[in-house]
Amino acid sequence: MLAVRYVVLTALVVWLGGMVVLGGIVAPSAFRVLQAADPHNGGALAGLLFGDVLRQFHVVAYLCGATVVVGLFVMKFVGPPPAAFVLRLSLIMVMLGSAAYNGMPLSHEIAHLQATVAGPVSALADTDPRRIRFEALHQRSTVLMAVNLGLGLLSLFWYARE
Repeated sequence: MLAVRYVVLTALVVWLGGMVVLGGIVAPSAFRVLQAADPHNGGALAGLLFGDVLRQFHVVAYLCGATVVVGLFVMKFVGPPPAAFVLRLSLIMVMLGSAAYNGMPLSHEIAHLQATVAGPVSALADTDPRRIRFEALHQRSTVLMAVNLGLGLLSLFWYARE
């Protein structure tokens, strides 16, 4: 059972660590460096770069989430069931659903909006419906990632407690 707990905990830590590194280091660095290197197109390039990194990370998130779910079920039916199994499973399922929504329909709509603009979205007028929609989608994506991080930290707390 220790091996299963180790794999589940590792998957959870990789998922959480990825969110922290991407949101706290990669995104700010990509935008800062590329904008400084090319004031006209740097922001758009950073957005393309980070979007690609994020799409790849979503696959990692799905694999980590699935690993945690399977591991919780293995622990429930093979070993002593984890404390608050239903609540823990619910947290992970919300995280996985949120990641799937963020990684599929939401990111696809963002990419589609970007493709309809000749240059960077930030070059559009503040009143342009495409810019307004892009900013709303970007905000939603950011909030979903923050919620996932919080739920993941709560889930990690249970593992640290046991």
